[in-house]
Parts: sequence; structure tokens; C-alpha cells
Amino acid sequence: MNYRHGYHAGNFADVVKHIALIAILTHLKKKDTPFAVIDSHGGRGLYDLAGEAARKTGEAANGIDRLRNLSTPLPPALAAYLALAGQGVSYPGSPLITARLLRPIDRLVAIEKQPEEAAALHAVLAPWRKATVEVADGYARLPRLLPPPERRGLILVDPPFEAADEFEQLAAALRAAWRRFPTGIYLIWYPLKAQGAAEAFVGEMLATGTAAALTIEIAIEAAEGKLSRAGLLVLNPPYGFAEEMSAVLARLEPALAARTRLEKRAG
Repeated sequence: MNYRHGYHAGNFADVVKHIALIAILTHLKKKDTPFAVIDSHGGRGLYDLAGEAARKTGEAANGIDRLRNLSTPLPPALAAYLALAGQGVSYPGSPLITARLLRPIDRLVAIEKQPEEAAALHAVLAPWRKATVEVADGYARLPRLLPPPERRGLILVDPPFEAADEFEQLAAALRAAWRRFPTGIYLIWYPLKAQGAAEAFVGEMLATGTAAALTIEIAIEAAEGKLSRAGLLVLNPPYGFAEEMSAVLARLEPALAARTRLEKRAG
């Protein structure tokens, strides 16, 4: 695979995914007990929005760049996101956002398949003693890390979606993970290129037996051939998550010229 997230860093889909990530981490930190975060497709951790890759696509212009001057007050997760990601041309990926929010008792495992990206991620996460990087296939490695010793945690799955059977690989990995850790919170990103394929995937995940789930969809106007719609599936969403994200989406819609939908789903 030739996927490099640097081409897409800070785009509209990143914005929603990272705000949701922050909201979930904030919830997990409300309890004194430790938790683990496993990021199955970690990437390189930090991206240069002024670099060649980002300038080639210009996707941040319809994402993070539109949010830098939002008026306050802001929903807490959106405010925290802008404090972490909206301060310059260096844009943090999910592992770095996570590491910055962890307490000393919490733990991060970030998996990255491509050695070059994994080496960059290792350097980015070096200051955090309880953040580790594994060079592995995220789909294969994820179930083997579950359940975490902490028995609390977030599983973040943000695949490249380059393979024709990516939804099938994703579903198989999540089924295996769910069997081992059904009480975890799962945050899953997917593109909405074909609504039918996405809905079939969501339906399959709901059939795992989760008691609570929700989906978030966001769509923008984009040039032909560029991603314009994306979704998040959250299994076992925290209490109050739907309400906070609804408030976030209400601010994002005018700022990003986007259409959004949040739907609670029955397992």
C-alpha cells in the first residue's frame, strides 16, 4: 500500500474523528482507574500542513483551517481540539493527541504497518513513557492485545481503505476484538463512498450484540474524485457523548459548510 495520511491530515474527516476521540478520552479520565488506548493504524503521528503532501491536496483548507477563528464559547471537546490541533502548521495525528491527553497511569499502544511511518511515530511518541509503537498489521495485531490488563479502554480503528475488501477486513478484525473485549469503547472511521457498503458494515457490527452504538456522518462539497463524505461508528459510546457531539456538529456545519447526521443505533 502507498497510503500516506499526510495528504489528508486536518481534513473535514480528521476534524470530526479527532474531536470524537478527545470527547471519549475526557470521559475515560473521569474515573481514577487507569485505561488503555489501542490505535490500530497509527500513521506517523505528526504532519506538516505546509509540506508538499498537504499542499498537493489542500484538504486542510476545508477542515482545520476553517475552524481557527471560531467564536467562543465552544463545546468542550471542540475547544480542546483547537487547543491541541489548531495552533499552527504542525497537525497531530490520533496517537499524538491521545498521548498528550493521557495521565501517567494510562497507556497507549499505537500500531503501524509501514516501517518508515512507524519510525516517525516512535520518534513523536518518545517523550511519553507509557506510549509504545508496534510495527505490525493493525488488523491482525489488534485482537491479540485484548482484553487490556486495565479492563477499561478505547479501541481506535482508522484504516486507509485502499484495499477493495477493506470493509471485510475491518469487520473481521472487529468481530475478533469484540469477542475478547466487549466492554471497551470502539471508535471506527470509514469513508462513505458507497452508502450500501457502509450500512452493511454498520449492520454487521451492530449484530455483535452491543447494547449501545451511534453513527456520525459528515459530508462537504469537494472536487470530483476527492473524499466528500465520511462516517464514524462508536460502539459503547460514553454517557453524554451523543449530546456533546450534537453540540459540536451544530458548530461544525456552518464552519465547514457541511451536512451532518448523528444517529443512535440499537444493537
